[in-house]
Amino acid sequence: MFNRLCIIGVGLIGGSIARAARQQGLCNNIVGYGRKLDEQNLKTAKSLGVIDDYTLELDKAVQDVDCVVIATPVASIESIFTQLKPLWSNDAIYTDVGSTKGSVIAAAQKVFGVVPDNLVPAHPIAGAENSGVTASVDDLFLNKRLIITPADNASPEAVQKIQVFWERLGSLVSVMDVQHHDSVLAATSHLPHILAFALVDMLGHKDEQSEIFQYAAGGFKDFTRIASSDPTMWKDICAANKDEIIPLIEQLKGELDKIQRLLETNDSQQLFETFTYAKNARQRFLDQFYNN
Repeated sequence: MFNRLCIIGVGLIGGSIARAARQQGLCNNIVGYGRKLDEQNLKTAKSLGVIDDYTLELDKAVQDVDCVVIATPVASIESIFTQLKPLWSNDAIYTDVGSTKGSVIAAAQKVFGVVPDNLVPAHPIAGAENSGVTASVDDLFLNKRLIITPADNASPEAVQKIQVFWERLGSLVSVMDVQHHDSVLAATSHLPHILAFALVDMLGHKDEQSEIFQYAAGGFKDFTRIASSDPTMWKDICAANKDEIIPLIEQLKGELDKIQRLLETNDSQQLFETFTYAKNARQRFLDQFYNN
């Protein structure tokens, strides 16, 4: 499918893309690129066979490539575009894996003046708490959703090729408007991460923290699992999508205030109905998307 694939940022996602692409025979050669401080991770990626080679020089990394995958934190996208601008090739396809897409489109417009028609933003809804190439696996995207958010001027051929690429990596691909993507992911991914971080932050600062965590049951572990995610990455994601996240936080405050009032007024019936609605809504979600 591609002769030479360049991965900018060979971490969990970038490394997993490389592993899956190699396993599925989607490219002949994979080169990794990163900064000097990433060199040990790149050496590890090469020694593990995740990539064929690596370089710390971007011009060498993108030389004669067919596809460039930007798998760096969303806050770095504008800088990456700036570095790529003089090296940009009309013969290659460029894509990314950022969790926010409006910020990617805005960065492209700022750097290039217009979104290049061979740039196809994408977001694999897959991940893990651990980071780095050692956490990468070849089946990370298997049966996981992948959202493509092409600009209006995107090349249909480029969009089609990226869609097929992700489908062959095992993803369930959807095409979505940028704003819709950021709105949906704010509710289903970004807000839950904020809740997990906030809860653990609150409990961790309590004087009796050792006793709280000592007696925490499996539910606490399950609910707070995502608080083990990379803080730098999630700081950047939340900042990039704050316009969608802040209204959701306000709505959540209202929901918590409602539950507080029900407790204060001993309205056990309404509390029961609230919990029952939530339980049934979650079951409908499970039946529709996971139990088929």
